Amino acid sequence: MGKELAEVIVENGIEYHLAEDGCYYPDINVEQNTDYPVGKYGMMRGEYLMKNDRHRYFRMVLDGTWNEYLYGVDEECYRELEMAVKRIKEKEGVTEDLKNEDPMLWVGKVNNIMARVEEEILREIIYV
Repeated sequence: MGKELAEVIVENGIEYHLAEDGCYYPDINVEQNTDYPVGKYGMMRGEYLMKNDRHRYFRMVLDGTWNEYLYGVDEECYRELEMAVKRIKEKEGVTEDLKNEDPMLWVGKVNNIMARVEEEILREIIYV
């Protein structure tokens, strides 16, 4: 009879386990260090990196920092959105008085401001 294959081998510090098909597969742990909820901007950044910077994506997945990174990006984007919208509303005179006087105009102006700010966030944080 031929040589029997070992169930587990170690090469270059990586454990390989013998599968039923006779091939060895690496035992790679891709467990994340955190389990934060990731929102819209974190998901968008994640998709961008998966498509455009695969090396960085795989490095973060393998070292367990992917979830934490996406959560941080998401938090940063929402913080920037909130601060910028507040600043622009003050600058352009979009006040609570306007909201009481003409709610539809107020909603239109706020939506316009949010769209402009979000476009900037996408350009400067998400798609870089």
